[in-house]
Amino acid sequence: MSGQAGGGFGGVEGGRAAEGPPDPAASDHEPVPSAAPAGGTDLAIAITCEPHARDLPLPEPATATAAGVDLRAAVEATVRLAPGERRLIPTGFRIALPAGFEAQIRARSGLALRHGVVIPNAPGTIDADYRGEIQVILWNAGADAFEVARGDRIAQLVVAPVVRPRWQLVAALPASGRGDGGFGHTGLR
Repeated sequence: MSGQAGGGFGGVEGGRAAEGPPDPAASDHEPVPSAAPAGGTDLAIAITCEPHARDLPLPEPATATAAGVDLRAAVEATVRLAPGERRLIPTGFRIALPAGFEAQIRARSGLALRHGVVIPNAPGTIDADYRGEIQVILWNAGADAFEVARGDRIAQLVVAPVVRPRWQLVAALPASGRGDGGFGHTGLR
């Protein structure tokens, strides 16, 4: 994953040092049959479960056509987020994305609207070569304290293809109708 200077990981951070994947035979999770969403594409992605998440379901979409899968809090005890506080919340899962793909960690709209709980630098990016535990930085931008309990759905993970730029240095860019207008240049109405 990439994002912040000093080894940070966008909206997601690696937890402890990798000790090797947990034994799949010790997991309470059954293999999940691959099923593409209606109108979507399916992609096999290896996933392991940390011991502290054995009782939690694998990340799954909330509806048949959802773009993302829900990530749940793998906290041992309820975590209280005071207004303005940020905390790193573990999910208990590690993934191995195929080369050419990334996973984006995005806020849940209901948490943002009702409670002001967001991911401060969303979308966080998980690169294909990252093997640490997926953890989510939650920020309480709301006015009231917010509690995160074990198993709460705290974020969404969306897998997307990666397109790398192949820069072509030119003397001038082609003209466009917009030009360099930005930051609200079209107004509110």
